Amino acid sequence: MTPAPPDPQNGGAALELLVHGVGGATPADMLDDPRTVRVTGDRTAAMFRRRDDVDAEDHPERHADGPVPEAYCWSNLTSGNGTRALWLLLLPFMVANLAHWMRPPAEGRARLVRLYGVLVRLIALTLTVLLTAAACEVALDLTAWQCAGSGACAAQRSWLGFLSADRGGWWSQPGRRLALAAVVPAALVGLLWYLSNRTWSAYEAQRPPTGYDADTAGSSGAGPDGVGPTGLGPVDPGPTGPGPAAAAPAVAPVVLRPALGRPGFWFGRRLVARLRAAHTAAGFLTVAAALAGAAEGYDHAAAPDGGQELLDRLLQGAIGLGALLVLTVVCRRGRSEKRLDLRLERALVSWLPGAALLLLTLTALHTGWSRPGWTSTGTLPGNTVFGAVTLAQGGLVVALGTVALLLHRPRRDPRTALHGLGGPATAMLACALGGVMSGGVAQRVADWLDGSGTPGTGDGLITGPPVLLSWQASVIPVLLLLLLLPVGLLTVRTVLASRRLRPVVDADYGAADPDRLRTDQIAAGRARAALTDSAPLLIGVVSGATLLLGAASVVGAWASGNVPGRAFDGATPALASAATAAQALGSWMIGFGFLLFVTMGRRAYKDASARRTIGILWDVGTFWPRAAHPFAPPCYAERAVPDLTWRMSSWTRRTGGRLVISGHSQGSVLAAAAVWQLPPATRSRVALLTYGSPLERLYGRWFPAYFGPRALRGLHRTVHCWSNLYRATDPIGGPVRVPAEGHRPAVDRPELLDPVAYGRTREHPLPEPILGHSDYQADPAFAAARSELLDRLPPALPRQRDNEPTDQGSSGRSSG
Repeated sequence: MTPAPPDPQNGGAALELLVHGVGGATPADMLDDPRTVRVTGDRTAAMFRRRDDVDAEDHPERHADGPVPEAYCWSNLTSGNGTRALWLLLLPFMVANLAHWMRPPAEGRARLVRLYGVLVRLIALTLTVLLTAAACEVALDLTAWQCAGSGACAAQRSWLGFLSADRGGWWSQPGRRLALAAVVPAALVGLLWYLSNRTWSAYEAQRPPTGYDADTAGSSGAGPDGVGPTGLGPVDPGPTGPGPAAAAPAVAPVVLRPALGRPGFWFGRRLVARLRAAHTAAGFLTVAAALAGAAEGYDHAAAPDGGQELLDRLLQGAIGLGALLVLTVVCRRGRSEKRLDLRLERALVSWLPGAALLLLTLTALHTGWSRPGWTSTGTLPGNTVFGAVTLAQGGLVVALGTVALLLHRPRRDPRTALHGLGGPATAMLACALGGVMSGGVAQRVADWLDGSGTPGTGDGLITGPPVLLSWQASVIPVLLLLLLLPVGLLTVRTVLASRRLRPVVDADYGAADPDRLRTDQIAAGRARAALTDSAPLLIGVVSGATLLLGAASVVGAWASGNVPGRAFDGATPALASAATAAQALGSWMIGFGFLLFVTMGRRAYKDASARRTIGILWDVGTFWPRAAHPFAPPCYAERAVPDLTWRMSSWTRRTGGRLVISGHSQGSVLAAAAVWQLPPATRSRVALLTYGSPLERLYGRWFPAYFGPRALRGLHRTVHCWSNLYRATDPIGGPVRVPAEGHRPAVDRPELLDPVAYGRTREHPLPEPILGHSDYQADPAFAAARSELLDRLPPALPRQRDNEPTDQGSSGRSSG
């Protein structure tokens, strides 16, 4: 039985720390006052108050009727200026990084957990190789080898005139054309290194603030890092509440500290630096391998036992050794989370990419050496990287799925997405996105260079990209046709669910004379919001079909050696026409898909509605540290979580007051992560209020090792009190499903009605809108929940003026 809340009382100084969700919010909107002042932080992320509340701590008598609101605005960490929208081009890297955090929970299976991490990091490495290979395909193969080697193609491109083979100039030899064109993919790798290094310096390389985890009076024997006397984990502050019982909280048994509460979880500079060096070297080695393969093909045919071929073999051997070193660095070790890992392998970080760049330079000089008899025909020799990468990705995804099933088997949770296969499915999506982007660029450039011809059919100016890319593009229409079935089923199910919800809506509002149109609107809103729970079905279908169709495309390309339109020339007219149509449509769609990435990214930060639509995926993806791919967009939580943790700790220590941290949407995830980082003494003065929260509905299902049922129940036990608000019309937020435990009531409050009024009433003379995911604070239940949490917190302690931590530098780090 849930105990009744205590009577409201004036417990002294109180602060409500508001954290907004996806899409961002202005301080004026969050505080409902146009006169706001930044009290701490910088232009990227900061705390704001109303102008009248700046000195609230010095005049607590002015705020006896409620807490002082303070808004934490972090939207510039993910949006900022419009150029950050181009981060969407790094979407495959971001999705691969997500797969790392989606592993099922595991205890006592450290080897399987390490193997899972190694497999995800290898998949991420193949994406870097794939992107670099796509740049090599465009610059080396299509442009320098094929178009510049064709007089007709070069004649239509005046900027290629000095490379044209027909002119017989110094740059006309294929090796020199290739060496010059290698600057493009090498520059791309260098750009990725620069962006990663810049964001690394602004996020991972900045040490989190220290000092906020120092123990305070009444810590129940916890150590300075928030660990219990045994060092195993945090101490539960016990059933502290108003009155004398608050001064002597009961000590609960020591529990293991959750992953998000570990000191080094939000400090990943060592791993990111090491992975950045490995991926940069892998990119340079991919370009070097493309050059060496082309030169070796000619040297072996022209002089099998000559000095040139010996150099070819030496260079290829060096490239192979470099690749082994890269694999060793990627597989060697993962993250260090149990402590702040301040070490940095400076020699590895500096010398590995530098040595790979030096090897690329030597290979380019060797390839550009004069070979008068060398001519360029067909496609670039040795260009089999796309097939090898596709096979490697498929094998790694299958192995990752096997490990995920083994991890999921001991503790099966029906709420876990795809029965523990969420990580492998997401990794497969990352590979598919990488294929669409790389293949789209190659197909569009080939169509542009070929003029009116069709690359790969033999009737154009150039041969075109590798056959495998045409096969991969051809399966896209098939994949979309397969998706029609689940989409149709979900549509029908939503319509039927809307009809079934009509009597439920009427009963919820007690409508004596129901308005059919109003009831249908509310029921349809609830049915559409429930579609979020069907996301695992769609992702599972897409990932499984992508894996099978990708394998079929590899088999078709290697068996026929022709593009689909030519491979089925001898088949029945219907089959041949279908293959030709699939090739043409797929080629157009894969190019369109790449352009769509750019367009959506730019629009996402110019249009508020588009930002809200895309924002949930973007903010979820960049919430997690870069543990798999160093070129993924930076983790904003490595700035936001220390900001919130430091603010809560410094304010409660300085004032001795009560604090409610209120998180909406993604802000509730940041709030929970920050509370996990607090020491027990601070948690005993903090209440957590979440609303529109995806903590269980999204994070608990897809990231069970970090937000699963056990982790959320542990958070409920360690924080002083916690309430969660949700609506049935909310497509993102939902219940956290944490039941009552002992003296602690259930986290979820009764489901909020949306709209708050069914029809016109005296309190609501005009029809109320269906709010869905927004404006939770407009519901009277929000103020009631906040007041109840404040009443459950212990009264304010005497203020500590001596040796109190200052607010300078409380933002933790600069955003760069």
